Amino acid sequence: MGIGSNLQEKDPFRSLQILEELSKSGSMTQRDISSRLGLALGLVNSYIKNLISKGYITVRSIPPKRYTYFLTPKGFTEKTRLTYNLLHDYTKIYRDARRNFRELFCTLESNGANRVVFAGADEVAEIAFLTLQEFGLGLTGILDDEKTGTFFKNEIQSLDAIREINYDVVIITSYMKHKKLQKGLIDCGVARDGIKNIFER
Repeated sequence: MGIGSNLQEKDPFRSLQILEELSKSGSMTQRDISSRLGLALGLVNSYIKNLISKGYITVRSIPPKRYTYFLTPKGFTEKTRLTYNLLHDYTKIYRDARRNFRELFCTLESNGANRVVFAGADEVAEIAFLTLQEFGLGLTGILDDEKTGTFFKNEIQSLDAIREINYDVVIITSYMKHKKLQKGLIDCGVARDGIKNIFER
């Protein structure tokens, strides 16, 4: 089994992202995909090779020495299959998140915490916020370097805003970005034991 095959099996989400981009754009170069998804060009190349070998993508040469990629009918079918499987996985992730957030908030409340900050403003954060309402804890901030706007009337701020917030604990509230967020918080001076990450294995 090749490296590309191992990559796809380890992270089908990346394969789905590439197939999704191609389905929306018609044709793209590897550099286009790399830029659009924020992935290293070498990593995109590995996924592309694997997807071509499986017949999900076809390639066409364009001058000078460039290649553009298209989704095949088989690729459309695979995109649908991956979407279905990932939605099934996410349903389990969110159900588990609800239970794990409830246990975490119960422990924090018992230990006297009352000011929490969320890191990550996606669907998982919504689950965390709804669960938070069952406890005597207050949300004092929500951070996310990739999103702006408001979250349940709270302004979404960048990670480095943590330096200006009074809090007892920071809670990771994104599954897809939990490792990146945790590293970013530590880089901003948050103590590792001040971060709670229910997705950390």
